[in-house]
Amino acid sequence: MLKERIRRKDLMSKIMSADEAANIIKPNMVIATSGFTPSGYPKAVPLAIAKRVKETGEKMELTLITGASVGDELDGALARVGAIARRFPYQTNKDLRKGINAGVIKYQDMHLSHVPQMMNYGFFGNIDVAIVEAIAITEDGGIIPSTSVGISPQALKNADMVIIEINTSQPLALEGIHDIYMTKNPPFREPIPIKGPGDRIGTTYMECDPEKIVAIVHSDIPDNVRPLGSIDKDSKMISKHIIKFFEGEVEKGRLPENLLPLQSGVGSVANAVLSGLVDSKFENLSCYTEVIQDSMFDLIDAGKVKVVSGTAFTPSKDGLKKLLNNIEHYSKYCVLRPMEISNNPSIARQLGVISMNTAIEVDIYGHVNSTNIMGTRMMNGLGGSGDFTRNAYISIYTTVSTAKGGNVSSIVPMVSHVDHTEHDVQVIVTEQGIADLRGLDPRERAESIIKNCAHPDYKEQLYAYTAKAEEASGGHEPHVIGEALSWHDRFIKTGSMKI
Repeated sequence: MLKERIRRKDLMSKIMSADEAANIIKPNMVIATSGFTPSGYPKAVPLAIAKRVKETGEKMELTLITGASVGDELDGALARVGAIARRFPYQTNKDLRKGINAGVIKYQDMHLSHVPQMMNYGFFGNIDVAIVEAIAITEDGGIIPSTSVGISPQALKNADMVIIEINTSQPLALEGIHDIYMTKNPPFREPIPIKGPGDRIGTTYMECDPEKIVAIVHSDIPDNVRPLGSIDKDSKMISKHIIKFFEGEVEKGRLPENLLPLQSGVGSVANAVLSGLVDSKFENLSCYTEVIQDSMFDLIDAGKVKVVSGTAFTPSKDGLKKLLNNIEHYSKYCVLRPMEISNNPSIARQLGVISMNTAIEVDIYGHVNSTNIMGTRMMNGLGGSGDFTRNAYISIYTTVSTAKGGNVSSIVPMVSHVDHTEHDVQVIVTEQGIADLRGLDPRERAESIIKNCAHPDYKEQLYAYTAKAEEASGGHEPHVIGEALSWHDRFIKTGSMKI
């Protein structure tokens, strides 16, 4: 099985078991891995490291850098045995999250586009080992990624040692879907020559010095992908509001009939928003995004999309089966790029990407919290949302208007944590409606957001707050700080924001 995948024959001598490869990892090492929203991440070696720690009680205290979130075989297994001391830049694992919020694991939430270049700049210090999942190694030693690219090219370039997991559960038909292009460091950086979402500017493999490869491990563990929630009534309404907004922008001549390249974040609401386009009048769509979810396969099947560019396939379990059973079909439409390119702010601005991302809460002036529950407890991270938001042709944030059975309003006087400021957020959408904030001053934004996006159970409270703030403090952006924050405090104490 491995012989047909390891085409450079002098590397056959590097084949070893996962347990043997795990012994290469030493305490306090900085480890960079493949993987992005759990696709294409190493599995066999991290499980072997966790097994070793559990059996020996060895204190590892590793620094772990990935493209984005990864599966339980990496984040979860290592977190549960206390092997992770520091983690960058995004995660979704419950055990890792528990360690972060307990202060046991040091975590920096980062814009994803910053991570590859910070590796190249040496800002993370020395990278000891790269562990990268691949489907094959070419005759010339090129590493062919699997279902994601993420930071793999930079990990291979910067690490002192490289461990390759050849995953035979990933089909060889993925070969050719990748487009690997790397930038140079300033002052030698050149413009990235992408003029359209489907442009191919690189190679189908990642370069790697064969002298750095210290181990090749066989794996047959499939991606441990996450389920997507069903497309519920609220998600459908959010999608309808956005499609109606797009139709209005086309009528006003501010968008072409096939829109501009779409970017959509991770999760059930984001998936539902794109899914709504299947039955819309829009044709010949394109996507320039980071994650390729189930809804994008549906758009391809409906003949709605001509090209989808991302850095990872991020399907549900059913979506993964659909992808792998029809990879030859979907590969005609999809391109997987390094995270440095998929999330590149300059390309987003150049192409005029329409960004659509998810908020935990939005305040009346348009600031967005997409990471921290009640301002203190990290949920997942901001991921690539900021890369696109600030550079989008139109930036959109979606959220259901309430949470916790209606006891929490997602529209609040002041967000408990700011990830995206009012300066970057142009459109807010809930199941209640849509607030177009372009060209509005703060008081006009507050009126639009409360009127169009807040749940009826909270509108009176929000209007009362704005009136009190305008009377008590006035100013450009009126606030009564203590009362604004009391919304969150009230939930912490009583379990409800309702008065």
